[in-house]
Amino acid sequence: MFRLRCGSSFLRRLLHGGTVNRDQVMQQLQVCAAEDQVLDVVGKNKAKLTVNHVSTAVGMLFQFQREKPQKLRTLKVIRCHPQFLTLRVLAENKIALMDDLTLVDTLYSFLRFNVDGHDSLVQQLVSEAWLRIDRLPMESLSKFSICLNDLQLQNSPLMGHITSIVDQSLSYIDDGRILTSLMVSMSSLVSPRLQDALISRAEELLDTMDPAKFNNPRRIVQFMRNIKRSYRPLLDKCNKIILMNMSNLDAENICMIMGLYQGLQFNSCDFSLAVKPRLIELIDSSTDPHSFTKLFVALAPMASQEIRDGLENTALLLADELTPHQALALAEALQVIQSRNISLLKKITSVIRRNLHVYKPVEVARFTQVLFHLKYRNPEIFAKLRQILVEFMACSVVPYEVTMLTRVLSLLPCQRVEESVISRVTAVVTQCKLNDLNTMSISVAKWLHNEPSYRHNTLLLLLKTLNRCVRERLQKAERLEPLLEELKYTSGEWFEEMLLDETMVTLKRMMDQIHWTNVPALCLFLTKIDHICPPLLDRIATVAIKDIDKIHYREIHAILLPFSVMNYDTPDEFYDGFIQCVTAHISSFEPHMLVHLGYTFALADYFPEEIVREIFSIEFLGKLDAELETLPDNVTMRTRLRLMELNRAVCLECPEYQVPWFHENYCQQFQKQGKVTASSMQQQIHKMLCEVLGGINCVRVAVVTPYFYTVDFECVLDKHLQPLPYSGPSTLQVSDRGKVYWGTSSEDTTWDVLTPGAQRVAVNFLDSKSFCKNSQHLRGDALMKKRHLEILGYLVVQVPHFEWNSMELSTPNAWKEYLKKNLFGKLSS
Repeated sequence: MFRLRCGSSFLRRLLHGGTVNRDQVMQQLQVCAAEDQVLDVVGKNKAKLTVNHVSTAVGMLFQFQREKPQKLRTLKVIRCHPQFLTLRVLAENKIALMDDLTLVDTLYSFLRFNVDGHDSLVQQLVSEAWLRIDRLPMESLSKFSICLNDLQLQNSPLMGHITSIVDQSLSYIDDGRILTSLMVSMSSLVSPRLQDALISRAEELLDTMDPAKFNNPRRIVQFMRNIKRSYRPLLDKCNKIILMNMSNLDAENICMIMGLYQGLQFNSCDFSLAVKPRLIELIDSSTDPHSFTKLFVALAPMASQEIRDGLENTALLLADELTPHQALALAEALQVIQSRNISLLKKITSVIRRNLHVYKPVEVARFTQVLFHLKYRNPEIFAKLRQILVEFMACSVVPYEVTMLTRVLSLLPCQRVEESVISRVTAVVTQCKLNDLNTMSISVAKWLHNEPSYRHNTLLLLLKTLNRCVRERLQKAERLEPLLEELKYTSGEWFEEMLLDETMVTLKRMMDQIHWTNVPALCLFLTKIDHICPPLLDRIATVAIKDIDKIHYREIHAILLPFSVMNYDTPDEFYDGFIQCVTAHISSFEPHMLVHLGYTFALADYFPEEIVREIFSIEFLGKLDAELETLPDNVTMRTRLRLMELNRAVCLECPEYQVPWFHENYCQQFQKQGKVTASSMQQQIHKMLCEVLGGINCVRVAVVTPYFYTVDFECVLDKHLQPLPYSGPSTLQVSDRGKVYWGTSSEDTTWDVLTPGAQRVAVNFLDSKSFCKNSQHLRGDALMKKRHLEILGYLVVQVPHFEWNSMELSTPNAWKEYLKKNLFGKLSS
């Protein structure tokens, strides 16, 4: 009996022990449905909480927050809750007991609640993870890299260690989410070789990723934006997945993706067409300023005027509820669309003015720039902004910040430049890149122009220092890619006059570094500066021909530009190869880009039939119209102009294609937009022509030809080279203010029938814009106009500015002899 009782007692203890050993705290956590329930469990079980309990509780709190819309999240409330502090203390005390996965997950979760990076908990978690870094599984390593980014440690030795681990283990990473997170986190430290390897691996994994997970392609795009490399095949793949998920994207993600695309100069017609209705759908359901602001910034530049008016009316109603940074974002969007809604601008300005104390220096500079470019009339606020900018300038040490403050200050009127401003610029110039030095030099030149004479010596000395720093930076430059990145935003008269020659010397020194990967950037720079450099262009052509199969079709336009625009001869295989490439990918181009490509080919006198027929097909033109509705106004206007010019070129040079001329109304409207002032040299030519040809009745000015070219001067010579008078005189128009304008002889572009043997002569004055800046080499558009006028039956006489204004032609008699030689000499020969 005793033994039986003892056995029963043991069995009861065993069964009771099994119940007791169940983790009741974990069970309570697992049934929680909200944050307050989790915190309640923590509060009731403080003494029982283990490492797993703490990690689970923090993870659940973060998960509940993540599932809520942005505006409903209560991160600050939870962070300040007493039981959350309990979790922080317990976590810090149990770090040594955490396994690797729990360690990183705990750090990640606490950082989601914006726990300060200087908090001892965060610092100890990071230190412990560093000690274990070589054994962390790749998933934890990826999450740890995100944490380091959150802590602004993306350039730290610790991130460098992670980069090294990834470099050695890249071929074993098979999870797209892990890889793309790592790519973004360590993007500032990856070498060009590792960049290539990461892009290649991402391209491989993208095909295996779940297409519903659009964050993976978004992170790939973000990585390319961070490293400033636009790898088109991978961008196209990412864009395809993003388009598949368009209906699921919220305002935050859409705006982020649009910003990334803009930074990469990546244009996708499909994306533009898909994103506009999605933005309209989101804005119709938007109920708070946070979402509305983001949607306004994204939608306004591509919206019709009707939609813009609606957006502006809603913004006016919400203006008083805007945060300082939302107000700034709206102000910048108004500048982008060149809004003339004075009521809205005043309202937003009022919000910003009340909050000027919360803005950073660059933000105040941005707002000042908005008001300046929108021509806002309020001297009082400009004076206030200038005072604040000068105060910021006095204590700024960041080169980029000093540069922006300098540029914006130079926009504002002032009686004299403060000594503190000049000393700040002087202090940072040696740390600045070429684009910053260029900006500063333009600003100092403006001050020099406006300053009283007693400041000139100080400013001149500063300008000389800037010149010296730029020359030294160019002379010390060793790699082409970083140099091109710095040169991308340099422009203006100061650069052209002071540093262009030095820059070209540097580029020629680096010719052996020209590679198919950097050719597009180099071509864009050469086109921008309009500088014809045969050694560089020949090298580019050689590289392009050799590696044409490696060049992405989207880069072709950039490469063709300097050759077509500057009328530089290349071997036929250069253009022929690119024509084949464009033809092979013709359906992949955005419509507006194909129009620009077609025009670029036409400039060089190439009219590939398949490309021309595609552009002028009804289906394509319909797609183009739809796309242009989504593009910024300046891009739309430029594209429509290029389409007209291409239409004209095809009609004149390839009549066998039977492409109709459908720009008559467009050209008539274009001509009515305004008058152009006649230069003093054009007035001289007109006077001399009238004397040479025997009177004003023998010369017509500003003649509009069929297909709407404008000829400066037209005359008709009979078969005996005698001028034939027109029915009425044609004169230059003089305004009330004494300015001389070109008129147009008639909007009717039909011609009178010539007598047998007679010849129409077009005399065109060629100013400096008709030539490359460093030479007397005729640009492609001037040559194409001459070609087309000759097709129309003109004998074309071109009068270059450097000939008319030369020492040889310094008297009226010399000018007349020059015109006679060019008019009658060509006909008699």
